[in-house]
Amino acid sequence: MKILIACEFSGIVRDAFKSKGHNAWSCDLLPSESEGKHIQDGVLNILDDGWDIMIAFPPCTHLAVSGARWFKDKQKEQKKAIDFFMALVNAHIPRICVENPISIMSTRYRKPDQIIQPWMFGHGETKATCLWLNGLPKLQPTSIVEGRDNRVHREPPSKQRWKNRSRTYQGIAGAMATQWNF
Repeated sequence: MKILIACEFSGIVRDAFKSKGHNAWSCDLLPSESEGKHIQDGVLNILDDGWDIMIAFPPCTHLAVSGARWFKDKQKEQKKAIDFFMALVNAHIPRICVENPISIMSTRYRKPDQIIQPWMFGHGETKATCLWLNGLPKLQPTSIVEGRDNRVHREPPSKQRWKNRSRTYQGIAGAMATQWNF
């Protein structure tokens, strides 16, 4: 299958699908952190390129409820973020997953189909992650672990903080590649 991992610079999800034999591509404005098929461009430019599945990780800066106290000061940015999210969720691709944290999209669009946590997939951390699904089944937990640390939330300030917080956990990427392996 031809799989698009949208808004991914790490290559983690792309490589998980590649390991299952798929023609998997990541796309981001940033270069990829790892070797592999990567399109450095805006994802909206390639949505109509015949993808079978798209898993999208749009930026959450102007959507996540964790930043709600700043919403009133960034309405233009928020509208742009909502429009981008909606362009992804409404793409003409047969199977779609759009990922974001707890966000205003639950009211501006609809409730997510599923909320997952890293601890459900072999990682001892908490990070509520919403999935809006179209044509894909809900992910089933693969390795529930104890030790539920809120490490991502406590990431210290740095230039790399946003990158470190946005990378997909390997266990979640593996579950996607295994369970959405049509």
